[in-house]
Amino acid sequence: MVEVRVVDDSDSNKDEKVEAESKATSEPEGGLTQKGDEEIEETGQEEDPRALLEAKETEVAEVNDRLLRTQAEFENYKKRIQREKEDTIKFCNESLLREFLPVVDNLEMALQHGKDSTDPKSLTEGVEIVLNQFLKTLEKFSVTGFSSIGEKFNPNRHEAMMQIEDNQYDSNSIVSEFQKGYFLNDRLLRPAKVTVAISPSDTNTNTNTKNEDITDEK
Repeated sequence: MVEVRVVDDSDSNKDEKVEAESKATSEPEGGLTQKGDEEIEETGQEEDPRALLEAKETEVAEVNDRLLRTQAEFENYKKRIQREKEDTIKFCNESLLREFLPVVDNLEMALQHGKDSTDPKSLTEGVEIVLNQFLKTLEKFSVTGFSSIGEKFNPNRHEAMMQIEDNQYDSNSIVSEFQKGYFLNDRLLRPAKVTVAISPSDTNTNTNTKNEDITDEK
């Protein structure tokens, strides 16, 4: 006699289903937790404070070094400019003086020739040659003289040394020069020292004016 046993699969299938769901639920959670921990380990590692401090100290040292180098270069630049300025002031007339050395040579030669010669005319001619050379040298540096005799007195370029009565010249005209005047380019280098003519009428007027002032004071 064969015994037939009927097995209820509903309970078994239910247990398998619950177990499968439990595994499915637990595995993703475990997987996500592990993956998150790995990401935290990769991206959330904190840097060593000592390393950061050493990097900053190195950066500060480099900046200080560049600053010191820049300061030293600037000090050297200032010293070089000062030396160049002093040399410019010291030797600013070098070219001018070099041009005048031949004039000095010719003056010495003329003086020696005058001592050895008994002809005053030759000495005069030698001095005139040296004077012309000297004036040409001045012209190289834009220094030019101007004549004042016969011109009207101009206080901007003339300095009156004395006044004389002279009917040959108009009143306030220049009769003679004590020293010649010179220009440097368009600027007055030295005024001419001159004698100014006045008419007799001007002299009488000035005298009468002085006498009237004396009478009024009395």
